[in-house]
Amino acid sequence: GRKRPLLPLGGFGLIGGPLEPTSSPKLLAPSSRPLLLQEEMSGETVVSTAVPAATTRTTSFKSGSPSSKYVKLNIGGALYYTTMQTLTKQDTMLKAMFSGRMEVLTDSEGWILIDRCGKHFGTILNYLRDGAVPLPESRREIEELLAEAKYYLVQGLVDECQAALQNKDVYEPFCKVPIITSSKEEQKLIATSNKPAVKLLYNRSNNKYSYTSNSDDNMLKNIELFDKLSLRFNGRVLFIKDVLGDEICCWSFYGQGRKIAEVCCTSIVYATEKKQTKVEFPEARIYEETLNILLYEAQDGRGPDNALLEATGGAAGRSHHLDEDEERERIERVRRIHIKRPDDRTHLHQ
Repeated sequence: GRKRPLLPLGGFGLIGGPLEPTSSPKLLAPSSRPLLLQEEMSGETVVSTAVPAATTRTTSFKSGSPSSKYVKLNIGGALYYTTMQTLTKQDTMLKAMFSGRMEVLTDSEGWILIDRCGKHFGTILNYLRDGAVPLPESRREIEELLAEAKYYLVQGLVDECQAALQNKDVYEPFCKVPIITSSKEEQKLIATSNKPAVKLLYNRSNNKYSYTSNSDDNMLKNIELFDKLSLRFNGRVLFIKDVLGDEICCWSFYGQGRKIAEVCCTSIVYATEKKQTKVEFPEARIYEETLNILLYEAQDGRGPDNALLEATGGAAGRSHHLDEDEERERIERVRRIHIKRPDDRTHLHQ
């Protein structure tokens, strides 16, 4: 039938072959196919279109002058204009398609159809044209681009994508440790996390007395151990810092949204005629509670194994459905097992 006039897209129009600039992107003739401009790239224009069912035919592509001929490509519904020179610049599947070695599928309007996602085809064309291209930031998009590069046999881009993925495997891991600003924020973090949690509270401003000789060193050792555990188990445990709480140095361990254990590292001691604050570093106990809290990792929606908790002395080893009296007993137990002296330290656990 009668050929429909070509439409200028993205500031370019096809007038007798080469692209010529136009004043603005506008439609010169009506069309039954709605076209929406998506993006512009040097050498080709991309539009998204609702492509109706059309008559297709398979033929060998015959080109004229490779340096000036433009090709219309429909890649999974995304429409591209580009040159034969770009498509045949490197030894790829596209070169085989447009040098006559492979048959191509075209519709009644002359669009060459390729049954692939058009999301990354612009990047493919840029690589064919320039020999290099910036890769996406996210791992998922790099993997998508790698799949397209493999399909079109663009080996150089395949190598770059694979190298980028290997680098991400090495450098992408990171550890985030939130510093809470209120008890409400703490409760929300713990309640919404699907991981067990470890919180270190250290707040020197709560101290009323002078410190014993080793307290400063022990405070630093607690902080250093917290940082080491954060780096080691950040993928399995939520680590939280609290610098506003009522304790001086205290570890708390949470599983399934509730406190399981607590290790308080401070006590009040009497030296001559004055009281002093003593900060301890119960390293073995901290390691023990951290390993115990790993039992509360969710596995297919199931809680921790009761028998395993019982064997390891977990605070919740008896049952996860405690009545009011049992819950009160559990809370008192969590508090009691870390109190070594019934003296002036009592106020630290209110």
